[in-house]
Amino acid sequence: MNPSKSHCGLIALLGPPNAGKSTLINRIVNSKVSIVSHKAQTTRTRVCGIVSEGQTQIILFDTPGIFRPKRLADQPIIEVAWRGAKDADLLVLVVDAHLGFDENTMQIIHGLNKINRNTVLALNKVDNIKREKLLPLAAQLNEVFKFEKIFMISALTGSGCKDLKIYLSTRIPSGPWLYTENELSNIPMRLMAAEITREKIFLHLHKELPYSIIVKTDRWTERDDGSIKIDQVLYVKRNNHKKITLGKGGKNIKHISFLARNELEKMLEHRVHLFLFIKVRKKMSRKLSKPVLV
Repeated sequence: MNPSKSHCGLIALLGPPNAGKSTLINRIVNSKVSIVSHKAQTTRTRVCGIVSEGQTQIILFDTPGIFRPKRLADQPIIEVAWRGAKDADLLVLVVDAHLGFDENTMQIIHGLNKINRNTVLALNKVDNIKREKLLPLAAQLNEVFKFEKIFMISALTGSGCKDLKIYLSTRIPSGPWLYTENELSNIPMRLMAAEITREKIFLHLHKELPYSIIVKTDRWTERDDGSIKIDQVLYVKRNNHKKITLGKGGKNIKHISFLARNELEKMLEHRVHLFLFIKVRKKMSRKLSKPVLV
C-alpha cells in the first residue's frame, strides 16, 4: 500500500432496531464483528468493523437501533447512534423493506434532515418482495430525504451487498489508514466475548427475556496449557429473569455457555473454559417522563 495514495473514511450504519445493520456490517467485513439476534436493539455500543482492500480502508460503525425511548436507560443508546452519525464521512440508512416507512424510520429521517449529511439508503430484507412494491417505497423515502444513492439488498443472503460495498469504497476520502491491514474490528476481545454470550442468550431466550440484560467479562486468564479461562457476569433486572436464564436444573445457562464457548473457541483458536454467573441488578432501568427527541 502506498501511503500517499491511501484512502480512509468512517461510514456509520443507522436504522431502526432489527433493521439488519449488524448482519450487514458482518457481511461487508466478511467476519463477525457485531452480534445478531431476532430480538431488536441488541447492539448497545458503537461497534466498528474494518475493511482494508487495495489502497482503501473503510471503517464501518454499527450503531444501536434508533427509536423513541421510553426508559432512562435508552437515552444514552440513542445518543451513541447519533454521535456515530455526526463523526462519519458518509451515512448508510438501513431500512427493513418489510416494515417500510414506519414511525422509527420517520424519526430517523427527521434527525437526518437536521444534521444534513450525505446518506445512502439500503433497503434490506428484499427477499420475496416484488420489485414493483420496492420502487414506491424507495420513492416515498426519497421524497422526505434526498439520498445520494439507493440500494436494494439482502444482508442475510448477500444479494446487492457487493455493489453497496464497491460504491462505499468510491466515497472514501484520501488519508492514512487508522488500522493495520489485518484488523477487522476495534472491539477489545473481552468485550467481544461478552457480546457473543449476550447474543446466545437472546437466540435461546429471546421470547422470555428483555434486551436489558447486560453481560460483562469479569476475568480473562490465559493458562499455561494455552487454554483461556473466562469469567462473565450476567446482570438481570428481576429475580424471575434469573430463574429463566438458569432454567430447570440449570438447563438454559448450560446451553448458553455451550453455544458461546464453541464460538469463542473458533474465534480464539484456543480451548476456552467459560464460567457464567448471574446477578440481579434491579435499578438498570427507569421510566422516562418524556420522550427524548433527536
